[in-house]
Amino acid sequence: MIIATNNKGKIKEIKEIFKDYDLYSLKDKNILIDVVEDQDTFYGNAYKKAKEIYEVTKEAVIADDSGLCILELDGWPGVFTHRFLGENATDEERNQAIIDRVNKCLNRDAKVVCNVVYYDGINTYVGVGELNGKIALESRGSNGFGFDSIFELNNGKTLAELSPLEKNKVSARYLALIDLKKKL
Repeated sequence: MIIATNNKGKIKEIKEIFKDYDLYSLKDKNILIDVVEDQDTFYGNAYKKAKEIYEVTKEAVIADDSGLCILELDGWPGVFTHRFLGENATDEERNQAIIDRVNKCLNRDAKVVCNVVYYDGINTYVGVGELNGKIALESRGSNGFGFDSIFELNNGKTLAELSPLEKNKVSARYLALIDLKKKL
């Protein structure tokens, strides 16, 4: 199966969790497509990526979309987590903007939502995972990527303060991949 992402962190996580499958990155297959994520749901973006890569390769594809949903802000930034400051913003810039906005809220509760879609031209399966926590007061930890350093678990640690093995046992992507694996 092809993993429809160029994000090295995601590829590593997916390969660790799906280690009993033959998985290939877009780079492994010399695929230079960057699918535009313009749908209004996590499922919509994941399905679009899987289908577009399948149409080029005619091979089974796994694609995901995930994001941070802040409850008091009606799920913002949601599907726009990676893009709300523009495509060229860094993780650090996005994370600081999220902290700044949440600092004005009474409630810091948030969840990470992930949808992972498998598509092979005939069959479509979706795995769903959600992880509850809150937005930290400041960025902490050096493991992980994206918003891992600002998403705090109930144990007081951010995702970026966990080892990769610890994170892979609790992350929304892990939960979605396990859900998908059962369906496959």
